[in-house]
Amino acid sequence: MEVPVPLAETLRNARSVAVLTGSGVSAESGVPTFRDAQTGLWERYDPMDLATPEAFERDPKLVWEWYEWRRKLVGEAKPNPAHEALAEIEKRIPDFTLITQNVDGLHREAGSRNVRELHGNIRRTICSKEGIVVMPENFVEGTPPRCPKCGSFLRPDVVWFGEALPAAEISAASEAARACEIFISAGTSSVVYPAASLPYEAMENGASVIEVNPDETPLTARADFVLSGNAGDAIPEMARAAFPGMGL
Repeated sequence: MEVPVPLAETLRNARSVAVLTGSGVSAESGVPTFRDAQTGLWERYDPMDLATPEAFERDPKLVWEWYEWRRKLVGEAKPNPAHEALAEIEKRIPDFTLITQNVDGLHREAGSRNVRELHGNIRRTICSKEGIVVMPENFVEGTPPRCPKCGSFLRPDVVWFGEALPAAEISAASEAARACEIFISAGTSSVVYPAASLPYEAMENGASVIEVNPDETPLTARADFVLSGNAGDAIPEMARAAFPGMGL
């Protein structure tokens, strides 16, 4: 893949970078997208029967078991070259924020440090009443298990349909977008708000926007640079072009 020289130079000289990643990045690690996960045992269920507060209230056992199955898939996945390249870029940029719509935790596993998880993290478990994180060794046995403190059902720490994004995470993401010199949008459709507004916030504050996606999105025509390809190929190429000698 040919990385434009101006893109490489812009990234090399940047002091502040914000990155937004979507399901396209995780898909290359074998993590099924939300709707792709409706296969086999689960194909007869509508996602709305499995990923809303109402669904959990109606049938907590069903929802817990589906998320346990998804956790198993995530646990088997490994970071791909896109995750690894972003972690390497972070080491070279003084102010770097990675914002993700993914819930699999693969960015942290790859070594990224300043990560903002807009939709939560499927590897974590919280009390459905108090919202506190509960470690597996403290679960009170059951399906779902219960909170050792208040006895309420535990649930995955993910944002369900109808729930607001974590205020602290979206606020930090918006702040990073407004402050950055470069905003990279990778593997996201750019149609799910409020995340889809972040590159435009960056543009309005003078940032250069780079889109990495195999398909056109609503952002494509507005981006300063477009790398048309999968994140697992394009992001390492971009990193090597900007930082020659990077071991990727």
